[in-house]
Amino acid sequence: MNKFLELALAGVQQLVPYVPGKPVEELQRELGLNEVIKLASNENPLGTGSKVTAAIQASLPELTRYPDGSGFSLKTALSQKWGIAPEQITLGNGSSEILELVMRTFVSPDHEVIFAQHAFALYPILTQAVGARARVVPAKDFGHDLPAMLAAVNDKTRVVFIANPNNPTGTLLARQDVENFITALPAHVLCVLDEAYYEFVDPAVRAESLHWPRRYANLIVTRTFSKAYGLAGLRIGYGISSVDVADLLNRVRQPFNSNMLALVAAEAALSDTEYLAETLLVNTIGMAQLTDAFQGMGLDWIPSSGNFVSVDLKQDALSIYDALLSKGVIVRPIANYEMPRHLRVSIGTERENQLFIAALREVLSGV
Repeated sequence: MNKFLELALAGVQQLVPYVPGKPVEELQRELGLNEVIKLASNENPLGTGSKVTAAIQASLPELTRYPDGSGFSLKTALSQKWGIAPEQITLGNGSSEILELVMRTFVSPDHEVIFAQHAFALYPILTQAVGARARVVPAKDFGHDLPAMLAAVNDKTRVVFIANPNNPTGTLLARQDVENFITALPAHVLCVLDEAYYEFVDPAVRAESLHWPRRYANLIVTRTFSKAYGLAGLRIGYGISSVDVADLLNRVRQPFNSNMLALVAAEAALSDTEYLAETLLVNTIGMAQLTDAFQGMGLDWIPSSGNFVSVDLKQDALSIYDALLSKGVIVRPIANYEMPRHLRVSIGTERENQLFIAALREVLSGV
């Protein structure tokens, strides 16, 4: 029993820590495996881009200095790329920190927070941590039911989270439906549009959402460099909002929350169009490789607009997950998302995908 439990805030006392994907090194230690493939955390399988590596190497002599607390250079690059004002940008230690800043800035125990069933696990954690009430709206076809979420809004609602594409289901909301939802929200409700997987969405159906905060002052759009840009290990993301909202978020933000290497790496990654194009091509090919295999095995999956896909094993998935671990393959069980029959599988390289497919076939056939 934790002797400090009674001293913690009420919301924190009942929290269960977020459990990340199993590290490769841990599985190697446990089972003595020489080769392990990890398709559990939606990471970029290409490795670090050359422009990022060069930018980091050039910055190494300055590690004794604090980073630019304002992130001026990265904000300028983001401003030029997306056509937004630097004053609209809040930089974070991953986009997850932006979500936390929103909660710390605007939400109290007197408020309610709305999000969908099967949505990102951090939403309920952040809600409980600040002592607010979570209103979880049942999913529709594993995705957000926007009319039902709008109907759940009341005078106590302060924040609504929308993940588009959603993690772990990969479902995508139509851009007009999302904008109609934001338009219908009362002024006292902030909408956080979590677009961590935005770059993987088909350009034909992408929303130009970073320009929406100019029209909707209660909208905050969050994005990350962890996925398509391959910087998960450096933890760098950003939020775009009205200038007024950004001003408040930056009052709460720690002065040096984004480290020097993350800042220079993100700026370099933003300019590396070849790396991004290769990432998207590998993802498209890999998605087809996995879903074709699922079809051949008679398995269903949720069509995904991210760099992962959730497959229905038609049985309890945890035993399959454990069996895959024994073969050196790490994927993600998602029973904690109320999806006990599904495994979420990140798109890897062609070889990694094939190793997973072969291992899954063996496990399902009892080999």
